[in-house]
Amino acid sequence: MNWLTLTLASAACLGFYDVAKKAALRDNPVLPVLRLSTLSGFGLLLIELGLGASVPDFSRFALEPLSPAEHGRVIVKSAIVSVSWVFTFLAIKHLPISLATPIRASAPLFTVLGAFVLFGERPLGRQWLGMAIVLAAYVAFSAIGKREGIAFRSDRWVGSLFVGTLIGSASGLYDKYLLQDLALPPFTLQFWFTLYGAALQLGLCVWFARFRPASTPLELRPWIVLVGSLLVVADQFYFEAVASEGALISVVSVLRRSNVLVSFAFGALLFRERLLRPKALALAGVLAGLLLLLRG
Repeated sequence: MNWLTLTLASAACLGFYDVAKKAALRDNPVLPVLRLSTLSGFGLLLIELGLGASVPDFSRFALEPLSPAEHGRVIVKSAIVSVSWVFTFLAIKHLPISLATPIRASAPLFTVLGAFVLFGERPLGRQWLGMAIVLAAYVAFSAIGKREGIAFRSDRWVGSLFVGTLIGSASGLYDKYLLQDLALPPFTLQFWFTLYGAALQLGLCVWFARFRPASTPLELRPWIVLVGSLLVVADQFYFEAVASEGALISVVSVLRRSNVLVSFAFGALLFRERLLRPKALALAGVLAGLLLLLRG
C-alpha cells in the first residue's frame, strides 16, 4: 500500500478507537482506563513480536536494536503522547464525541504550519486547497457545538482538548524526525514507545492516587481492550505511512483526521447525540477536502 492508502486505513481504525474510548470512559476514571488500554495495546504488540520471531510472513514484526540515544528519543515521544492523551481523554469523557473529535482534528493545522516552517514541505496547490476546506469544515463543527450549550472560551474540557491537540501536533512533527530523519524501524519504534508510555502512565496513576484518589470506581469493560488494540493497529498503518518515501507529514496529519467521519457515523448514533443534520453538512466539507488531497 502507498502512504495515502496507509493513512486512510489508519484513519478508519482511529475512528473506531475514538468510539471505543468514549464508551470506555463513560462513568469511569480517566487515568486507570488510559493505563489499562495502553497495556492491552502492548499485549497485542507482544503477540505480533512472537509471530515475527516464528512466522516468516510476519518478519516485519521484529525488533531492531536501538542505541541508548535513540531509546532516549523514544522516551521523549512517549512523554509527549502520554501528556497529550491525559488532556484528550479528560475532554472525550465530558464532551459529545460528535464535537470532541472534530476539535481534536484541528491538530493538522499546527502540524502543517510546523512542517512548512521546520521541514520545508511544499504540498501541491490542490492539496493546500483540500487542507483549507477540511480545516474550514472543522471550524463549522466548532460553531455547531455552541448550539449544544458549550461555551468554547470558558469550558475547561474544550480547553483541555485544545491543549492535548496542540501537544499531539508536536508529536506528529516528532514522528517525521524519528521515522524519516533517523529512519527508526516503525515496529521497533511502536513497541518501545508503547512500553515506555505504559510505564509513564503507571507513574501518573500512582502520583495522582497519592494526592487525589479517584472518586469513581473502575468498571472493567471490553471497550478498554478495544481502545488499546485499535490504537496499535491505527499507529502501525500511520508509522508505515510516515516512514514511506515521499510521504508529507502535513498531508498525512490532515488525512488521518478523517477519522472524524467514522466517529460521527458510529459514535453519534451509538450515544444518541444531537444536531446530526448540520454536523452531516460539515462532514460533506471534510469529504470534499479529502478528495482534493487524494487527487493531489
